[in-house]
Amino acid sequence: MSKQSPFAREEVMEAYLDSLLKEPETPEDVTARTAKLLEQASQQITESTLISVEKQDIAQHAEEAIAEKVTSILETSTLENVEDKNRETVTHTETLEERALDAAVKSKVPLKDTLGFRFQALFFEVAGLTLAVPLTTLGGIHQIEKIGPLFGKPDWFMGVMLHRESKLNVVDSAKWVMPEKYDENLAQSLNYRYLIMLGESLWGLASEKLVNTVNLTTDDVKWRESTGKRPWLAGMVKEKMCALIDVEELISMLNKGLSSNDQTP
Repeated sequence: MSKQSPFAREEVMEAYLDSLLKEPETPEDVTARTAKLLEQASQQITESTLISVEKQDIAQHAEEAIAEKVTSILETSTLENVEDKNRETVTHTETLEERALDAAVKSKVPLKDTLGFRFQALFFEVAGLTLAVPLTTLGGIHQIEKIGPLFGKPDWFMGVMLHRESKLNVVDSAKWVMPEKYDENLAQSLNYRYLIMLGESLWGLASEKLVNTVNLTTDDVKWRESTGKRPWLAGMVKEKMCALIDVEELISMLNKGLSSNDQTP
């Protein structure tokens, strides 16, 4: 069975992401230009042959190597943070009010200003769309196992996956990120294999493929033009034509039960 992607051509993906960054007039409608390009893309999709078992094995080993690399980076970073905290001495005490104020101020800082000029990001794919998460806000990568559904949740909530002693919330990334393109054909074509954990939360994005870890600079990203709709979309990585996720904003929206096109309070 062939796997149909709404982003069969690079210019279609670029136009789609660009339309998200430019904030359409209403969150319910996709711009006419983007809709036209997506329609053209769907017409240009052709049946592709199944890759050989050998190629599948190579791809799987490559993705496992990426996951191991990311895990190693995260573990090293965590160890360094623990050592730094152990070396620190407390020079003053803060009141609860001061800490709350600091947290509020910090939450308003754009992602661009928190990453530094150079940063690393994990690239992964969902329904032909490439997404990127800064490693500093990545909580880990798990292989997707049995998912238990829960009633009374948004339609993009796939359910809960048990991992060790934790209950991880699994998000149907395709349905959450691009609900306007989600249909039965797309749903049937999805093959989620990995769970991309968001920060220190219990939220994870279902992913079909791990692409790579990439070194970026802030100049490599076309940052969003304004705040408001889609605060989860920090910008677009220019050469890679992929969406850069603001994990903190995404977690906030998931906690509120909002989808990608919903207006935050």
